[in-house]
Amino acid sequence: MKKITVLTLIVGCLLSGQSRADDSQALQQQLGTINSFKAQFIQKVTDAQGEAIMQGEGNIALQQPMMIRWQQQSPDETLFVSNGEKTYYFDSFAEQVTIMNTHSLIDSTPFVLLTSKDPEQWAKYQVLATDTGFSVTPNKGIESQVEQLDIAFSDDKQALSSLTVMDTSGQQSLFTFKDAQVNQPLAATTFEFIIPEGVEVDDQSQGE
Repeated sequence: MKKITVLTLIVGCLLSGQSRADDSQALQQQLGTINSFKAQFIQKVTDAQGEAIMQGEGNIALQQPMMIRWQQQSPDETLFVSNGEKTYYFDSFAEQVTIMNTHSLIDSTPFVLLTSKDPEQWAKYQVLATDTGFSVTPNKGIESQVEQLDIAFSDDKQALSSLTVMDTSGQQSLFTFKDAQVNQPLAATTFEFIIPEGVEVDDQSQGE
């Protein structure tokens, strides 16, 4: 599940309560203008010492509320799809599909903030404004393998330009977006997943 945890990464900071509230409100307002988002991405991963360990590429699609399609095309082919209710993670090399309950999964990742206006979800995270955007960290008691999520916006503030994710080991993943399309209609099938025949299915949603 290493690749799944890549989708659940963030950083921490100590701020006054009022400052956190103001920054959180500012981020919510900016993300609130993005009802849908689609782009190609380039991924660069570095270890805790800053040494490059991997580079890849793929595509992403987001839509309110809580719909995500994250497809990595290299160096491995993997697909992460959430329709708002269930989340599917498909590893084509392992020929395995993992099914999870979206509402349980998003409780431990700040990525939900990109696709949710739910006040209960936003209350679980602290937000700090930065020179290029915002840094998001989970509140104490929120279990997450993500230590920091940095969100950067394009110069015109209309689209996401990059996401930087740091995990508990200090590994950092930078996702830089290109060819972004904002608030364009997305096909209904974008967030659907049909389980291929003959693959192993690990359904974890039934016990959640």
